[in-house]
Amino acid sequence: MTSLQNRGPNSYVLLQVGKRRFALPADTVEELAPPVRLHGFPHRSPLVVGVIVRRGHIVPVYDVGPVLLGESSPAHRFYLVARRMFGRVSEPSAIPVSGECELASCEMQAPQAGRPGYVAGRIEVGDESLDVLNLETLVTSPAATNQSFETAAWEAQP
Repeated sequence: MTSLQNRGPNSYVLLQVGKRRFALPADTVEELAPPVRLHGFPHRSPLVVGVIVRRGHIVPVYDVGPVLLGESSPAHRFYLVARRMFGRVSEPSAIPVSGECELASCEMQAPQAGRPGYVAGRIEVGDESLDVLNLETLVTSPAATNQSFETAAWEAQP
């Protein structure tokens, strides 16, 4: 799957982190990559667990489990590679996902009151309501930068 083939204003990639499902805007997603060697190195970047090499680029891998789940992500099956903006330049970043990803088209609703800043909105897919994540805000959120792994009350809600 590539963002060029699936780009649309109301298209979302549904992903699973641990036992929870979330969504990312499809136009930010580059690919769903198979598990490859994760290269670790000494650093002080919160949530970065290492890097992978994809298509000749070094791609940082972010374990977003501590922010979304309150604990490190369990074993993963794939890397979801998405673009992040650094000023005017975009670069790929990856997050490990636990299951298959799907593409859905629907209207995004405003986030419910009290949701963290990395929740851009909500979508309804079948009988499921999913948070749409802003990857940039997620990996730079106060919970990520402070390495505070406490879950908020809303995360306990289905």
